[in-house]
Amino acid sequence: MIEIDPRDLPALSRCFPTGSPGPGTVGEHVLATGNGRWWADRAVLPHSVAVSCTGHVVLRGVPDAPTPETLAPLAGCRIDAPSRFLPALGSAFERLTPWERITWTLQAGPLTATLPMGVTVRHLEAADTEAVHALGPDASWLSASWGGPAGLAASGHAWAAVGRTGRILAVACSYFRGTRHEDVAVHTVPGRRRHRLALACVTSLCADITARGHLPSWNCSVHNRASRLLAWTAGFRLVREHVHYAVGSPMARDRRLSA
Repeated sequence: MIEIDPRDLPALSRCFPTGSPGPGTVGEHVLATGNGRWWADRAVLPHSVAVSCTGHVVLRGVPDAPTPETLAPLAGCRIDAPSRFLPALGSAFERLTPWERITWTLQAGPLTATLPMGVTVRHLEAADTEAVHALGPDASWLSASWGGPAGLAASGHAWAAVGRTGRILAVACSYFRGTRHEDVAVHTVPGRRRHRLALACVTSLCADITARGHLPSWNCSVHNRASRLLAWTAGFRLVREHVHYAVGSPMARDRRLSA
């Protein structure tokens, strides 16, 4: 795909779902924050358009427009696309693995989360950048949709459980901020899980999202039991199931010709 200049986005963004939970929030988040990239099968009057952020891709348009060569930049990503795109994706990549996902929205009150002594749940601020960075590589995905630790800390869209020393023990944030829904993500440091710190952060974040006039949403793998359990205890309920596809390396040209 060809990367598209942000100045061309208003017209292209009409190809994508808006105001819906799940994949629809990706394009809206990229438009609002500038964290992500836009692609098209050609520079002028494209037939297929994709938006990517943190390895998540939403692909829409005419399925027979993109060639294996134009799809190659999306290698190694997780692609949400209508089933009509499967032949094109299958011919473009060495691997195409279905990944069943579930989308939830906040529909009930959360269970109560009692905090341990010395732990405070509060908004993250710009001054917390180093504390976010100290969460280490295992949590780097959490801030990626905001451009890194500094972006997440200053976003105004994250709540954290913080110990007496200022160490972040758990954090919940709006991972993708849509025009109507904000998709929630959460991380708890090893050794502090099952203490309901994540639940306390999610509860505060959801109250914040609701106060902004938006609806909290949750998106996870159907096989992620821990995520599903946290979503349920926080008041989220299932609204839809869908599939996106983890793709591998671009398929070699000689393999495509012999297929």
